[in-house]
Amino acid sequence: MRQVGRVTVPDEEASATFRGAVAGLRSCQDQVQRIRPELCFEEVPAPRTLAPFATAVGATVRVDGAEIATGRFVLLYDPAGQRGWAGPLRVIVYIRAELEPEIAEDPMVGEVAWSWLTEALDARTAGYAEPSGTVTRVVTEGFGAKRAEPRATGFELRASWSPLDAEEAGPAADDGQDGLAGHQDGLAGHMAAWCGTMCAAAGLAPLAAGVSALRPAGRRRSP
Repeated sequence: MRQVGRVTVPDEEASATFRGAVAGLRSCQDQVQRIRPELCFEEVPAPRTLAPFATAVGATVRVDGAEIATGRFVLLYDPAGQRGWAGPLRVIVYIRAELEPEIAEDPMVGEVAWSWLTEALDARTAGYAEPSGTVTRVVTEGFGAKRAEPRATGFELRASWSPLDAEEAGPAADDGQDGLAGHQDGLAGHMAAWCGTMCAAAGLAPLAAGVSALRPAGRRRSP
């Protein structure tokens, strides 16, 4: 049994509700892949210590055989909520993409990459709260036996936020009910926003309206 506000929710009920949310996310993956065949999904281990319920999925963007972006989407569910969360849910995402060296040196890389995510969330979800994240430039050089390998540049985005449903104008209210129920239909939008951000990072066209690009459409690293 778990305490949610003033009401105790059976673990079986919370588990069943979370399984429904996971099924919705898998359906979203199928829909996205039909639109973006460059995206390949796979189930990956979910963190076990961050919340009572968790699921995770990994994704790779491949074009002409070349892997140009990777990512991970994690959904956490704690019926009682946690400090820093706005409700019972938390999404954690990771994205890594390759960039041309001259683009990686652009001082606006971090701001543009973060705007990809926030604009995708604004366009595809009912709302979100408590966003947090970092953008890190990555330079990979080979040494020793790998000295001949070319220098690679890119960036990594790590972010988390709390999904809100259409009726929430702020942190989830204590309505005495399981807070996940009102979110289930909208969680797919959060996964779609993560997918859209990966595609933007990979330079796939067309980009969503209003989304800035770090590279011209179609410019990708050769295999």
